Amino acid sequence: MGRISKKLGRYILLLLFTFSASGLLAKTWVVNPEGKIKTIKEAVNLARSGDTVMIKPGIYKEHDITITKAIFLKGQNFPVIDGQSAHQIVTVESDNVVIEGIEFRNSGSSSYLDISALKISKSRNVTVKSNRFKDNFFAIHSMESPNGTLIGNEILSGGRKGMKFANGIHCWKTSNMRIVNNTISGHRDGIYLEFVTHSIIKDNKSIGNKRYGLHFMFSHDNTYTHNRLSKNGAGVAVMYSNRVVMRQNIFSENWGNAAYGILLKEINDSIIEDNRFERNTTAIFAESTNRIQMANNQFIKNGWAIQLQSSASDMNIVGNNFMGNTFDVSTNGRLASNKFDSNYWDKYEGYDLNRDGSGDIPYHPVSFYSIIIQRNPGALMLFRSFLVKLMDKAESVLPSLTPVDVLDGNPQIKKINHAHK
Repeated sequence: MGRISKKLGRYILLLLFTFSASGLLAKTWVVNPEGKIKTIKEAVNLARSGDTVMIKPGIYKEHDITITKAIFLKGQNFPVIDGQSAHQIVTVESDNVVIEGIEFRNSGSSSYLDISALKISKSRNVTVKSNRFKDNFFAIHSMESPNGTLIGNEILSGGRKGMKFANGIHCWKTSNMRIVNNTISGHRDGIYLEFVTHSIIKDNKSIGNKRYGLHFMFSHDNTYTHNRLSKNGAGVAVMYSNRVVMRQNIFSENWGNAAYGILLKEINDSIIEDNRFERNTTAIFAESTNRIQMANNQFIKNGWAIQLQSSASDMNIVGNNFMGNTFDVSTNGRLASNKFDSNYWDKYEGYDLNRDGSGDIPYHPVSFYSIIIQRNPGALMLFRSFLVKLMDKAESVLPSLTPVDVLDGNPQIKKINHAHK
């Protein structure tokens, strides 16, 4: 009889453990300024893994809330957690945490500490979904936290006069991230990735940030699709990375002396396809880049469509539309190892006698005037003058400065129809 009782006891304990692990015994802790539990920190401390902390509407002036258990932190009608411009607000130090429906406001700032509205540290499978971040230093700062999902968040900074700001989404030393459908504005860099690999960055809007809309370094094997990167201080910086895929993004209205749609520096074995570059000072600036497939893009009304430095090699520039750009291609070298083929150039004045859709004479996209501007920027004051037009015409007949080996042997007579655009 004693043995049966012991076995029955062990069986009951096993059932309880199983129910608890499966979430059947999970509990919801309600935070309400007028209820039993008045602070988020108290509810988080009481909760166990698998529990939900439900935050009722209100303004909670709390900070340094640390989550060390796999809980669901959920806001009802966007309760505000206010860091009072002095503190870090929430820190996640546990795997499998979900944070949804909360407004994080007024984190502290520092010139040497990475103070954040939400910091995720060494935690896997963390989901940050449909939250609002307003006037924070770093909004979301994820470090050494793989398999995270940042989706549907609104991130806005710069509303307070004289406030300091860092990056909207900042990821460091992690992998397999999903950064999807976020809107970021007013930060230093909208999205910043460093040592981030095998991740998907999709459907984000990074608009009106002080420096870069997107900035990544040493981040390999990532895919960027359907993002809109517009009106940022210096556009997008892509540095020291390999096997990058950028498709169907919009890079627009990045104006300024050092503004680019994309700045490419030491990028290798990558794909830039089906993107739209419109009204940027320079759509693409490439330095020390190798083996880039640049195809089916739209370059529309940019200052410079493409600036290729002599250190860029094995670029395959095929099937793009160049329309309304001041300069289509500019270079400080010969670019003999790069290929231009079957692009549409609205400045092409050739003919197509056999009606196969390709011009019968090659097109040289580097103009004489663009070479002059490269060497002497002050010459830009002569733009649209008769003298410049005369020099360009003469150079096209008897090339002296422009690289004769930079040519498109099959310039398209009509604009290329990229159906998905």
